[in-house]
Amino acid sequence: MQIAPFELERWQSVWENRVELNISESGVEPMVIRDLLDEPAAAEMLLGLRLGYPQTNGTEELRGRIAALYPGARAENAILTAGCAEANFLVSWLLLEPGDEVVFMLPNYVQIQGLAQAFGATVKPLWLREKLRWAPDLDELPRLITNKTKLIALCNPNNPTGATLSAEACKAICAAAAKVGAYVLGDEVYRGAELEGETTPSLWGGYDRLFCTGGLSKAYGLPGLRTGWIIGPPAMIDKLWTYHDYASMAPTMPTERLALLALEPARNARIIARTRDIVRRHYPIMRDWAAKHEGLLTHIPPRAGAIAWFGYNTGWNSAEMGEELRTKKGVLIVPGDQLGMDSYFRIGFGGDVAVLQKALGRIDEWMAEKSSRPMASRAPLA
Repeated sequence: MQIAPFELERWQSVWENRVELNISESGVEPMVIRDLLDEPAAAEMLLGLRLGYPQTNGTEELRGRIAALYPGARAENAILTAGCAEANFLVSWLLLEPGDEVVFMLPNYVQIQGLAQAFGATVKPLWLREKLRWAPDLDELPRLITNKTKLIALCNPNNPTGATLSAEACKAICAAAAKVGAYVLGDEVYRGAELEGETTPSLWGGYDRLFCTGGLSKAYGLPGLRTGWIIGPPAMIDKLWTYHDYASMAPTMPTERLALLALEPARNARIIARTRDIVRRHYPIMRDWAAKHEGLLTHIPPRAGAIAWFGYNTGWNSAEMGEELRTKKGVLIVPGDQLGMDSYFRIGFGGDVAVLQKALGRIDEWMAEKSSRPMASRAPLA
């Protein structure tokens, strides 16, 4: 099996700690361990923890707290993974064989696309349309889904657009999957980081061949715990445990205990409130910056996540744009072609405000310099 380089992950891993101004992250400012140890008993528990092997699929108590995030789910519906990335990997590994077809939402975090191709599957893009405010055109489903379709892979709320699927879209996608017996995977790692309104409804409960993945990174500000999970039918969760045994095998004991603390209901509510406060305070900076560049940039406000997605009406290649901003301005963004769509770029606004504002000023400088040269126009909006 040959697997393509994961350009986005390598881009961030190589440069995020070597640039002056990193605005490539898609989560909020990470919490510190002290934030979770807000009671003496919690601190003593961690300091007295024996560093043996934890239960490999997650303790029943922790899986119960994860399941409580999904209406009607129980501990038997959950398995603990090393981040949402392992969760998505395990589902893809379990389901996909050569000759299968995967309908994959784009733009998107392209992990599942790369895995599907490596496993010998054909990937068919389900494009989110800017003219529909980054919703899918449901009329496209009949031509995308065939008897070979094994998986429909979604990201909801979406990375990089911050859009969320309507109830109508969720129902239509699950109904289309049911016609051919395909599975649906909903990556819901940004669920909980809403800029307004209530928590994005989970896909869970809408279909019997459904997996939901999530974790403590984006909406929780705890990416360093590398805690993720899969919610699915108990029989399939049991199969996934076998695959998990051949991958990370088990979380670390400190990770398991800290995750249990983070998902204690009252503390969980405080963490989500913190995240929502950050995204709601910081997003106006992005909104005002986009307004300043009206005519050059296109932007649909995100509904969730600390991420802003911008298109531009010039002929700049996004990878070249990212490289020039990094080398000439000391700013790290995510080029759109690393997320499946050139002529766009992603900015993370959940970190330090001073860094964000300084970085935006540097991008202003770069765009002014670049715009002084003649360029071709971007193709019409998809």
